[in-house]
Amino acid sequence: MLYTFRLLAIVLLAAVPVALSAQADKFTTATFRGTRVINGHSVELLRQGEMEMIVNHRFGRFNEGFNELFGLDQANIRIGLDYGIRNALTVGAGRSSLGKEFDAFLKLRLLRQRLPGQGFVPFSLTFFASTAYNSSPVTDPTRPLVWQNRLAFTYQLYAARKFSDRLSVQLMPSVVHYNLVEARNQANDLIALGAAFRYQVSKNLALTGEYYQHLAGEVLVGATNPLSVGVDINTGSHVFQLHLTNSTAMIEKQFIGETNGNWLDGDIHLGFNMVRTFKLKGRRY
Repeated sequence: MLYTFRLLAIVLLAAVPVALSAQADKFTTATFRGTRVINGHSVELLRQGEMEMIVNHRFGRFNEGFNELFGLDQANIRIGLDYGIRNALTVGAGRSSLGKEFDAFLKLRLLRQRLPGQGFVPFSLTFFASTAYNSSPVTDPTRPLVWQNRLAFTYQLYAARKFSDRLSVQLMPSVVHYNLVEARNQANDLIALGAAFRYQVSKNLALTGEYYQHLAGEVLVGATNPLSVGVDINTGSHVFQLHLTNSTAMIEKQFIGETNGNWLDGDIHLGFNMVRTFKLKGRRY
């Protein structure tokens, strides 16, 4: 863990000149509609002084049939608050009903796509780091858990390019570390590569997709690769994201490493994100 924090500090210090410099050049804006794609984050950050309240909701599986109203009788929820400390630095925290998990994260912009003729930079790059704490009660008194064993950490880089006003694509190399796994033969570290897209259909409607492929390590027997598709609806006062996914989780360590649903078996969840942004500091817009 000490090595991990040292590495994080080096990355942050190296990025400070980029993050804090005043740039007069024209940058590409709105690569994605908001700070989330579907389950995971996008390359976007909040502006300084903005606060965002996010309510994530995932219903049960379609294949549970009419008795469970095709999953609508069940739900997992995450409620979170994000805040823009600087234009290039966003932090946030939340709590999920699944696993009774508390999570906190930071996002730091390292690069920002610039238009040709303005010191051309072909893509945007954002660093993401999060920690999650599982507060579920111990079910086996013979195996008590110290608090360190309840922690998991996720590190990601978001590399995104806005190809046009309609199409944006993002890649997400990811590492998830679990302090404790179920068996000795299971890996504590999971390496995955994610890909996401946004296609703007109209001024207020966009299609989105998100997928993570496991590359190395398995922390959960039978884990599957999370695949999600959805739509973003801009209502003016907030963004409403509606989607279908094989994951019921809403934080990185869960949906990247602990998804066990299979689309072909009908393990599909209806979900939505509701996002409301508030301007707390600076000039209102």
